[in-house]
Amino acid sequence: MIDLHFSPTPNAQKVSIALEELELPYALISYDIFEGDQHTAAFGRINPNHKLPAIVDHDPAFGGGSHAVFESGAILQYLAEKTGRLLPAHPRQRSVAIQWLTWQVAGLGPMGGQAAHFVRYAPVTIDYAVQRYVNELNRLLLVLERRLGEAEYLAGDEYSIADIAIWPGRSMGGVMGIDLQTQYPNTYRWFTAIAERPGVIRGRSAERAVPAKYAQRKAELTEDERSNLFGERMLNAVRL
Repeated sequence: MIDLHFSPTPNAQKVSIALEELELPYALISYDIFEGDQHTAAFGRINPNHKLPAIVDHDPAFGGGSHAVFESGAILQYLAEKTGRLLPAHPRQRSVAIQWLTWQVAGLGPMGGQAAHFVRYAPVTIDYAVQRYVNELNRLLLVLERRLGEAEYLAGDEYSIADIAIWPGRSMGGVMGIDLQTQYPNTYRWFTAIAERPGVIRGRSAERAVPAKYAQRKAELTEDERSNLFGERMLNAVRL
């Protein structure tokens, strides 16, 4: 059994989708990041960075007792290696998949997150920051669009954890005012095909679905929520 420490965000949906695709049994442990559930000392022992998602594998392949893994990209690679699935067997294609996984966690994810922050969460509009991060997000989406014009999936012909890493964030495109069908047709083709996969549907349904307060076009936060997400309480969590 795997414990999935989860908040219904695109990052955590990567892991719930992967677990469903891999047909691994898991227990969902839900957190409300707006309320600061992630800031406890107990959770810090699972993820010292106090972010969701994280997993605890109670039966790791290498033995030795339960094993915690944090950071979504690391979790996806861990699950793929545990099962021997969702990573190409051929070294060349495997390398390509890992490159695109790394591109997401090092580039598209953080830049998209900064764009979303300054567009959706910043209490005042900072034009330079909005332009900086929205431009970079669009540049990265053009990189993705070009790749998906060359290949069916990120690693080539085979669906992999690279696709799972990127797909949930594209499902939030409407929140950022991105029209995939018009602006990024290759990405739209890839996105709609993956959306029909049964594991993807299960991995983002019911309690794993993104609720309205996580998907506001212009978020209205209380002082406590802002502190839990971006401020002093987030900082203080790592001091516990």
